[in-house]
Amino acid sequence: MYITREIERALFSRMGQRKVVLVTGARQVGKTTLLRECLPDGYSYVTLDDYSARSLAARDPMSFFTVYGYPAAVDEVQLVPELFRQVKYVVDQTEDRGAVILTGSQTYQLMQGVSESLAGRVGILEMSGLSLRELSGNLGKGAFVPSSLAGTPRVPRPEGFDLWSHIQRGNMPALQDSTVEWDAFYADYVRAYIERDVRQLVNLRDELKFRDFLVACAARTAQLFNATDVASTVGVDVKTAQSWLSVLEASGIARLVRPFWSNPSKRLAKTPKLFFMDTGLVCHLVGWTSPQTASRGAMAGHLFETFAVGEVLRSYMNAGKELRDVWFYRDSRKREIDLVIQEGRVLHPVEIKAATAPGAEAMANFSALKALNEYEIGTGAVICSTDRPYPLGEDVIAISPWEI
Repeated sequence: MYITREIERALFSRMGQRKVVLVTGARQVGKTTLLRECLPDGYSYVTLDDYSARSLAARDPMSFFTVYGYPAAVDEVQLVPELFRQVKYVVDQTEDRGAVILTGSQTYQLMQGVSESLAGRVGILEMSGLSLRELSGNLGKGAFVPSSLAGTPRVPRPEGFDLWSHIQRGNMPALQDSTVEWDAFYADYVRAYIERDVRQLVNLRDELKFRDFLVACAARTAQLFNATDVASTVGVDVKTAQSWLSVLEASGIARLVRPFWSNPSKRLAKTPKLFFMDTGLVCHLVGWTSPQTASRGAMAGHLFETFAVGEVLRSYMNAGKELRDVWFYRDSRKREIDLVIQEGRVLHPVEIKAATAPGAEAMANFSALKALNEYEIGTGAVICSTDRPYPLGEDVIAISPWEI
């Protein structure tokens, strides 16, 4: 059964503004299903995973759209980079918006093709796995900002829904079918990811070491990324570890959240935090095979934070917004705030706790933002396992992940 995706509204908006729309995202997050379910009548659909279509696109790009026509949706377009120039030619012959929809799961090749051939013609969206909003049907709230919580109706948890079971199983659409075996799904996913995506991005000579790198990064999710530490653990040099991290980012597996500094030049120089976008993949890689092992393990807090940050990031991605307004904070006194959401000159502090009822200590570091004189401190939030929102202090509210 198709689950309505929140990104649909952003997709139609981009289709009304741009001749070409590119939908990126990790494998298996539902890009193909989205297009097949949502595109208006009259669109042809073709995937370059199909050998005959891929062969035609590579051998004779000019004939490709003659055969398949347009408006068209072309899936896995990064497999044939030669097609980008033909897409440019096709859309330059028409004034129609949304003439060509492209999808792909490898950002490097996609962005290279866009920058070389489609600059100024393409609207870009990034898709992730299912959010809690999508599972509950509570759509259309836009990018998460704590100040938007005031006056909004409470979002109840669906009856029978167990949050830690969802965190451990993951947010891939295929896994919402309870008959799909969890461990086998992720074993196949990792194998296909290494064999297809990674090999096309880097000259991978040692698959076992790259898998060790995946595991090492999964074990460090929601933590500062120390390339030297990871490289030492895996047995590769730092340059390789940094290159492989770029692969995780480019394929939508992981995200780096940057630290907030009032001086923009400093933001690029400080250590980022690493977050996997799918907690189910984290659990598979580190061997947490049940919700109980995930929720009671030493990394339960980091796993819950990974999940909550993923929900926040998905709210931005699904709204078609940039992620550049989502930061974390850490100062020279080691005062940390898990997320800082920026609205112009207003900063919203967000702390994340796996506990059911955290107290005022959870917002203890929010006052650190007062040192940034050129900014205002807006409404704050503590995301936790509470069943219902409750106030923690002036302009700070404790909320469940369902409220994101």
